[in-house]
Amino acid sequence: MRTYLRMAGLGALLALAGVPAFSAEIKPSPEVESTGKLSIANTLDFAPFEYLDADGKQTGIIIELAGEVAKLVNAELDVQRTPFPSMIPGLAAGRFKIAWETFSAKPDRLKQVDFVMFIKAGIAASTTPDKKDSFSGDMPLCGKRIGVSAGSVSDFLVDTMSKECVEKGKDAIEKSVFNSSTDIVQAVLSDRVDARMDDATSSSYFEVTSKGQLVVLPTLYDVAPLGMAIAKDDPATADMMVAALAELFKNGKYQEILDKYGMGAYAIKEPYFVNSMESLRAE
Repeated sequence: MRTYLRMAGLGALLALAGVPAFSAEIKPSPEVESTGKLSIANTLDFAPFEYLDADGKQTGIIIELAGEVAKLVNAELDVQRTPFPSMIPGLAAGRFKIAWETFSAKPDRLKQVDFVMFIKAGIAASTTPDKKDSFSGDMPLCGKRIGVSAGSVSDFLVDTMSKECVEKGKDAIEKSVFNSSTDIVQAVLSDRVDARMDDATSSSYFEVTSKGQLVVLPTLYDVAPLGMAIAKDDPATADMMVAALAELFKNGKYQEILDKYGMGAYAIKEPYFVNSMESLRAE
């Protein structure tokens, strides 16, 4: 009882001082405590999650979320720019503790790292506003000209979907392969393809930034949770990040930041830890 009263009293004092009482419940990892920094590996080149704005300032969904987490653990945010292919090896080698990107959990990755899931995504089709109504029914892509990036998830997904169209007695999808997302966008705008298939989050962001030149169709394919990668068997870091993100979910900052970048539809119910494929949740 005494402990409870002391904690209640501390909470009241913190509230009066303008410091959130919940920060006492989020225990910084030993590294954060010793350095005073929340260090994350990040590419800084994948809008809307992380990028440099016109003034060279770091910004984006992950950068803003990380900044809010740093405040909760009373630390300075330190973004270590790192190429994506180097992140999981870097975690495994102990070069850093957190690689905050949008990783999907896969068996081979889980042998080397753990994850804290914080968002979901899938594959979506984008088209021009005048063609939107032509994509209807339960298999809206059948018979359409669809652009994809070479070797991407969309590339293989469209092949599977096209076979399903034929099996159901519908026209096959006419797939066109491009080397970059920019090329696909131009192909849609110039009517060389009817739509582009790409990561749903980046598609939604382009819908916002293009001022409506392309619109995202409502159906999501291959929906899956995405998360940051944490060094394997590092419960202190994992617990800190889950607790801090949980507070951002609770106080509305998480949704506010996602909505700011047009990503509100990709919110998950709560952040959670994943160290095996069995830990993944269906959203």
